[in-house]
Amino acid sequence: MNLKTEITKLHYDKSAKSIFLLDFASFFYGIGSGLKNLLYDKKILKPKKVNAFVISVGNITTGGVGKTPVVSEIAKYIGEKTAIISRGYGGKLDNKNINVISDGKKIYYDAKLAGDEPFWLAENTKGTIVITCKNRYEGAKYAVEKFGVKTIILDDGFQHRKLHRDLDIVLMDSKMGFGNEKLLPAGPLREGMEAFSRIDKLVVVSKDIDHSRAEKLAKIMVKKMKVPTFVCRTEPDYVYNIQNNKKLAEGTEVTAISAIGQPEQFYAFLKDYNVKQTKSFDDHHSYTEDEIPQGTIITTEKDAVKMKDFNRTDIYTLKLKTVINVKELLNEQ
Repeated sequence: MNLKTEITKLHYDKSAKSIFLLDFASFFYGIGSGLKNLLYDKKILKPKKVNAFVISVGNITTGGVGKTPVVSEIAKYIGEKTAIISRGYGGKLDNKNINVISDGKKIYYDAKLAGDEPFWLAENTKGTIVITCKNRYEGAKYAVEKFGVKTIILDDGFQHRKLHRDLDIVLMDSKMGFGNEKLLPAGPLREGMEAFSRIDKLVVVSKDIDHSRAEKLAKIMVKKMKVPTFVCRTEPDYVYNIQNNKKLAEGTEVTAISAIGQPEQFYAFLKDYNVKQTKSFDDHHSYTEDEIPQGTIITTEKDAVKMKDFNRTDIYTLKLKTVINVKELLNEQ
């Protein structure tokens, strides 16, 4: 684990002692973030528009909230003439360029080049164009001009205010919430309280078998934030082999591996298997084959896309179900 991962653990531990240097850095981070938002809110800086309906799916905090599957569900609901624009974090492609990961028919890059999340989106959202570019405006403009798309979905776009959006959807984790409620780097918040007024729709993501906590939290957030709030239920579906798609029998002895923002929730989903060991890497880690232990492995779908070329036949991945009423999410006023 690197320093970044250890600091992330502190972000969600409300009993942890404050670290002066982190609090000191957060003060200046808050000034910078607040000033940027003020300039946009006062229309001194103006976002650029493209000739398409733009939906941003993002979050206030760092870490794995579960944006990517929600982006996929929205894209599948809308259907044709839709493009997903991602920053392409973790991929080896130069994201200063406009990279077409998929034109909706063909995938042009593997997970290592595209990044695990854009590649997963390309594989799991057939018919949707997937583009990576650090400059979301240029990526969106290209999608409109080259492919004639009518809807743009920004994956993790809440803080990217340079591009005008027509709908801002923000996700929060039902268990992790806003952590210690401090700004980066002392806490997980990417922005201060001024950002909450920009939220059009809030989605409480429940990565659990029992969703009652998320449902209660959603009711609280409706009253607290005065915005339409929805629950997204993420549940385990089945475990399958990444080479031949065969399902893994329950009770099998396995090692669980992941490189995601909140690995504990993934491991909790494996209760039907005999997990003898867990091994967590830093988020977006690029695996080498010798890092994978011997024996039967279960990993996440996000990680599995980076292991498909390994000379192994004993790597399995957990298929998750993402249950959200997209029609209500997009149409509720």
